[in-house]
Amino acid sequence: MSALRIAFAGTPDFAARHLAALIESPHEIAAVLTQPDRPAGRGKQARPSAVKELAGEHLIPVLQPPTLRDPQAVNAIAELELDALIVVAYGLLLPQTVLDLPRFGCLNVHGSLLPRWRGAAPIQRAVEAGDAQSGVTIMLMDAGLDTGPMLALEPCDIPPLATSGDLYNRLAEIGPPLLLRVLAELPARLAAAETQDDALATYAAKISKDEAQLDWRRSARHLSRQVRAFNPAPGCFGFLEGQRIKVWGALPVAGDDRAVPGEIIAASEEGICVCCADGALRLERLQLPGSKAMSASDVLRGRGELFAPGRRFDVPSAQPDYGRANSRDSSA
Repeated sequence: MSALRIAFAGTPDFAARHLAALIESPHEIAAVLTQPDRPAGRGKQARPSAVKELAGEHLIPVLQPPTLRDPQAVNAIAELELDALIVVAYGLLLPQTVLDLPRFGCLNVHGSLLPRWRGAAPIQRAVEAGDAQSGVTIMLMDAGLDTGPMLALEPCDIPPLATSGDLYNRLAEIGPPLLLRVLAELPARLAAAETQDDALATYAAKISKDEAQLDWRRSARHLSRQVRAFNPAPGCFGFLEGQRIKVWGALPVAGDDRAVPGEIIAASEEGICVCCADGALRLERLQLPGSKAMSASDVLRGRGELFAPGRRFDVPSAQPDYGRANSRDSSA
């Protein structure tokens, strides 16, 4: 079909990569919506989003309403007279008053194969659950949370040792060309939209920093996936002798039935083995307070006494919600 008059709503780098593809396309970008500038870095200075910076480089008008429930924000979007609003990792809910404005509706690019992993953290939850496959879904938005009819899906495999960062980059490669194909065939795609099966839905809850503390009462297989899922952010950690140790790389290995969860059972050039409920987790890349991330062998050369066998990592005081976690997992 002919070029569309669109607006783009997004905030992080993942969204900016999709905006870059739209800028190079024939479609007319009337405006960009992104979240207000947020404090960032050590100085906590207000910093524009990746989407705002890219829009500024191309002289695209930018709107930054703190909420889309403000009538002024709704009116500003209405005045754009859009064919479609493209939403990618925007971070604000779109009320029905906004969803109804564009001629062809609001389209969302989502980082999972819906209806699996609706919600805020589909990439991390897929890695944490041990999913073998992920992908990108483009859907027509409705008032629900990622519940709208699907216009296109593009799957991709998740390599066994992939981190969330790895999967994030892969989906950021898949999404933009898929979006352009959908826009080129939009009326036909809308006519053939596929309703989601709610019975197959899973929820990708937002990642919390507290959740990133390793709970050694879990299986080593789960913790190794969690380390990859929370890399690069927020990063898993454990407390040892009062020090907060970040873990950036870890693999499950055989355990020791005589040890208790959190106990270091071995430390060598290969890594630092910590007892879990099932097996042990071999920590291969760590970061000590005030230091950079290093291999376990480098850490042991400088601080070997801290990781001596018999020492114990703290176990979180709160019991984890095993039922909720198991409902997400595709493997044990």
